[in-house]
Amino acid sequence: MIKNITLLTAAHEHKPIIENLMQFYMYDFSNYVDLDVEADGLFKAYKDLALYWNDKNRFPYIIQTQNTYAGFALVRWIETPQQSHYSIAEFFVMNKYRRAGIGKTIANQLFNLHKGNWEVFQKETNKPAQLFWHSVIDTYTKGNFTERLKDGKRIQAFKT
Repeated sequence: MIKNITLLTAAHEHKPIIENLMQFYMYDFSNYVDLDVEADGLFKAYKDLALYWNDKNRFPYIIQTQNTYAGFALVRWIETPQQSHYSIAEFFVMNKYRRAGIGKTIANQLFNLHKGNWEVFQKETNKPAQLFWHSVIDTYTKGNFTERLKDGKRIQAFKT
């Protein structure tokens, strides 16, 4: 078990760190969606990342452990005429720190920070993410959530 896990609200100076970590995230994610590197050998920059420091409905976080970066999380507040809810836009824990409880710990902290309705989704092709989120949400809510398939996504809905 990894100790000293910290979830930090990402300050503007953390933006380049998230941009760099995003390369590893996209590399991992390319197993589940069609992503390729550009001519410079890097994945295309994450669209709208800058909005996480300018939009009151977006929340960027850095995950640290032992005073080093272990990942990041991007949370959004989504408002539609039908409903409003929080959503995990992106969630990344570096391979080195997976299966050590960091993801579960950070997810629980995010759910506790942002009280209200939540919808967390995973691509239908990303079975490891589906297993992770189903387990984390089932434990967190004590089974009090719904799950559905829509537009190639598995979605868990619950309230904190």
